[in-house]
Amino acid sequence: MKSATPPDRHMPKRIPSAHTFEMRFTSSPRGARLARRLVSHRLHEWGHPYDGALNETVTLIAAELAANAVRHGHVPGRDFHLRLVATPDGVRLEVSDTRSERLPEARPPQDPADDESGRGLLLVEALAERWGVEPRSPGKCVWADVRPSPATPR
Repeated sequence: MKSATPPDRHMPKRIPSAHTFEMRFTSSPRGARLARRLVSHRLHEWGHPYDGALNETVTLIAAELAANAVRHGHVPGRDFHLRLVATPDGVRLEVSDTRSERLPEARPPQDPADDESGRGLLLVEALAERWGVEPRSPGKCVWADVRPSPATPR
């Protein structure tokens, strides 16, 4: 007889939804590009057109979080996981990788002329209603909640 596995208290809370998309991607620039494209395509299928504000915002956030997972969360031989969920208030995007010692934080660039990177999470912070990082086993999950703007139909 199998025993029940106790729930993992470090996993992000799952939001029930009729619209959910999740997939693993290779931890490479190509995987990050594919993740971004599939997020945009899925949102379009869910009624948020490619040129709509919600689609463009979530796609940009997906690009930043996927690029961060590849650049800062890469562990050789491990993929990153993306989950997109339509919620009653908008959309939740989650990107998980297997590196737990490198936690993201938004920080202003030291010298904009010298910084070639470091602005991605500033964009996420500016565009998302809320965002955060949660530990998972193994690694971490970076999530962002995006609501449609009042002028944008859902």
